[in-house]
Amino acid sequence: MRPGVLFDVDGTLIDTTYLHAVSWWEALRQHDRDVPMALIHRGIGMGSDKLLDHLLGEDRDTSDDEQMTTAHDILYGAWWERLRPLPGAADLVRAVAARDLAVVLASSAREPELKQLRRVLDADDVITAATSSADAEESKPAPDILQAALTQSDVDPERAVYVGDSVWDVQAAGKLGMSCIGLVCGGTSAAELRDAGAIATYRDPAALLADLSTSPIAKIR
Repeated sequence: MRPGVLFDVDGTLIDTTYLHAVSWWEALRQHDRDVPMALIHRGIGMGSDKLLDHLLGEDRDTSDDEQMTTAHDILYGAWWERLRPLPGAADLVRAVAARDLAVVLASSAREPELKQLRRVLDADDVITAATSSADAEESKPAPDILQAALTQSDVDPERAVYVGDSVWDVQAAGKLGMSCIGLVCGGTSAAELRDAGAIATYRDPAALLADLSTSPIAKIR
């Protein structure tokens, strides 16, 4: 098994968190669910099934769930061609690869969306493996997608770090005993990420890249 760095993609490498939030806000409104956008933002990073439970309650009528999820996907899809990487994203993953560490995208996006995210990142030549929603039975904060990423890449969890932007990322990593670096570019504060268990926090990929030689990534052997 080899050392490596696992990366969340949405909100960590690609600037999508608030687009997901506004798309869910409109999808919910279309089905007469009026949920404040701030609450929606707090749940971004969960899978759609857990997000709807989180926002609307587990004891609700779930008959509209599929339609709301489809509405979100259509609304969010309108932004695909305008998605942008977060500052330093591609340079960071290339710098990690240059340290002879596997670069793994631990994403729970659907496969067509993941393809678009990878196009925007533009670093496929250094990516060892990438997961999609099809690789996990349960979404974050369950650790399924991280376990799938480790399995596909043959990365040793004891010689790995996960980089994410939400408390759900930190919690998922913790369930596998894996260290997590938190980036605040997804809109979650450094304090919240540290309270969830992040071992270090940075503003965005560029800030982590600037500190790479003294970051937890530099300690991976």
